[in-house]
Amino acid sequence: MWTPLVLILLASWRAFAQVPLPEPPFLPQNASAGASPSSAGIPNSQWSSLLGNLLYFYEAQRSGKLPSTNRVKWRNDSALTDGQDVKLDLTGGLYDAGDYIKCTFPLSFTVMSICWGATDFGKGYDLANQTPYLDDMLRWSLNWLIKAHAANNTLFVQVANEEIDNAYWGGDRNIPLPRPSYQINDTSPGTDAAAGTAAAFAACSNLYANRIFSNSYSGPATLQNATYAATLLEHAKQLFTFATSASGGQAVYQHSVPEVGKAYASSGFGDELAIAALFLSWATNSSSLYQQAQGYWQQYSLGSYDGVFNWDNKTPGLPVLFAQIAQANPSFGGNASTWQTVAEKYFDGIVYGGGPGYQTHGGLLYYKGDSDDASLNPSLNAAMLLTRYVPLASTQSRRNDYWNYAKAQVNYALGNNPMQAPYIVGANPNSPQNPHSAMASGGNNISNINTSPPQEAYVLYGGVVGGPDKYDRFFDIRADWPETEVALDYNAPMLTLAAMHVLNDTADPFYTSLKAGAYDSKKPQGMPCDDAYTDGCSGPQLSQGSKIVLGVIPGLTGLAIFSLLGWWATISFRREHDPLY
Repeated sequence: MWTPLVLILLASWRAFAQVPLPEPPFLPQNASAGASPSSAGIPNSQWSSLLGNLLYFYEAQRSGKLPSTNRVKWRNDSALTDGQDVKLDLTGGLYDAGDYIKCTFPLSFTVMSICWGATDFGKGYDLANQTPYLDDMLRWSLNWLIKAHAANNTLFVQVANEEIDNAYWGGDRNIPLPRPSYQINDTSPGTDAAAGTAAAFAACSNLYANRIFSNSYSGPATLQNATYAATLLEHAKQLFTFATSASGGQAVYQHSVPEVGKAYASSGFGDELAIAALFLSWATNSSSLYQQAQGYWQQYSLGSYDGVFNWDNKTPGLPVLFAQIAQANPSFGGNASTWQTVAEKYFDGIVYGGGPGYQTHGGLLYYKGDSDDASLNPSLNAAMLLTRYVPLASTQSRRNDYWNYAKAQVNYALGNNPMQAPYIVGANPNSPQNPHSAMASGGNNISNINTSPPQEAYVLYGGVVGGPDKYDRFFDIRADWPETEVALDYNAPMLTLAAMHVLNDTADPFYTSLKAGAYDSKKPQGMPCDDAYTDGCSGPQLSQGSKIVLGVIPGLTGLAIFSLLGWWATISFRREHDPLY
C-alpha cells in the first residue's frame, strides 16, 4: 500500500518527469553514412539523423556529473567543484565552446532560440523521434540556469576565468583550478544578462505549456509539462523584475563583471528587455507586457539596427515575434501589418540587397565584422528567421523568395559551397576533421595543437563549426578557431532549420551527394587570414587542384588563356567590403 508521503513524492516526480529516453539510444552513424542517399519520403531519414546529431553535440558539451544515460562515452564527469567558492552548487550546465568556461549570456540565447524553434516546428522533433533528446538537452541547460539564478536578484553569469581556461589545452579530467563564480546582483546589475535569461525561461515555458502562436506552424514538440512550465515562468518573472528594477540601475553586465567582457561582452540591453517582455506577454497573456515591449522598441531606437541576429543582438527577431503575437491575439494591441512592414524591410535588405550583408562569390550571406570569426552563424540565423517568417509574409513573391534564400543558405552550410564541405562534424566524409575543441582533440600540448595528436581523437558529431572565410575558403586547421571552433549558439539555428526540413522536405540534405575526397580536391593551399592567423593575409590563393589544371595548359594559346583566367580569378575575389582591394 502506498503511504501518503510516497504518493506525494510520486506525484511530484511525475509532474517534473521528462520524456523517457529511447532504448536502444540514438547514436550518430559513421560519417560515411552521410554520403548515401536515403529512400526519401517524410520524415526523411537523413534529415532525422542530422537533427539527432545536432542534439548529440550538446550532450558532448556537458559539464558536471554525467548521468547513466550519457551517450558520449569518451566524456567524463568534470568541474565537480563549481560554485564552492560561493558556497553553492553550480555544477552541471554546458561548456560554451571549445573550452571549459560556462557562460549564462550565450547559453540563455541558445535555449531561447531552440525553444522558440521547437514551439513553431516542434513536430519535426516528434517525427524524427528526437523529442526525448530535445527535452533532455533543454532540462540539462535550464536546470543549470535555475541554479545560476540563486536568488531573486542574483544571477551567476560565468563560471571559470577565461585567462586560466585559455592557457589549458587538454581533456576534461584535468581542467585547471580555480574556477571562480561571477555574479550580477541588485547593487551590481546586468540588465542584458538578467533579461536575456528571463527571455529564455519564458520562451521555454511557452514550449512546455504548449502555448502555440499559430496554426501556420506545425506546433510544439510533444514534451508538455505544466509543472515544469510554471517553474520556468516563475524564474522568468523574477529575472525580468530584477532586470527592470535593480537598485543599482540598469547596465550591461560587463560593467558590473568585467571578466565576462573578455569573451561575451554585450553591446546593449534594450533588445533583451524587449524580447523578454514579448515572450512573457505570451506566457502570461498580458497585453501590458506587449505594450511595454513596443515601448522598449521605441525607447532604444531598435528599428535603426539592420545587422545580425545572435547572442548579443536579438533585435532582428523582434519584429517577427511582435507579428506572431499580434496575429495570434489582436487584443494585445499590436498591429500585425505594421510589424510585417518592419520585418520585411529587414528581410528585403538581406534577400534583395541594400542591407549591410552581402553574398560571397560562393553564395554565403556575409557581414563584415560579425561574420569574420564565425561566418556561418549570421547566415544560419538569418535563414532561421526567414523560414519562421514565411507564413507571415505579405506577398506570395516574398514567401517564395524568402524561402528560397533561406534554403540556399542551409544548402551552403551543408556542402553546396566552393569547398564542397558540409560544415557539420561527422555528417559526411568531407566534414571538418579538426574542430577546435580541447576535449575532443585528445591532445594536451597547447604549443602544438594542430599536430598533437595528428588526428582528432574523438568525433564531435553534430558540431557546427565557425565556417569559411569571406573568400569561401576553409582550411580545416585545429588552432584556427574562427573557422573550426564549435559553440552552443552555432548549433541553435541549424536545429530549428533541420526540424523544419524533417517536417517538409522529402529530398536529402545536400551533403548526401558529396563523395569522399571532394573537399580534399578543393582544400586551399597556404594559411588563413583571420584573428587566429595572419600568415595568409597577402590575399587569396588557389587550391592545389586549380594550380595543376592551370599548369598543364600548353602553348601560346594556353598562356593567353592562363592570363585571362588569372585576371578573372583576381577580379572574382574582389569584394566591395574588402579593404584589401
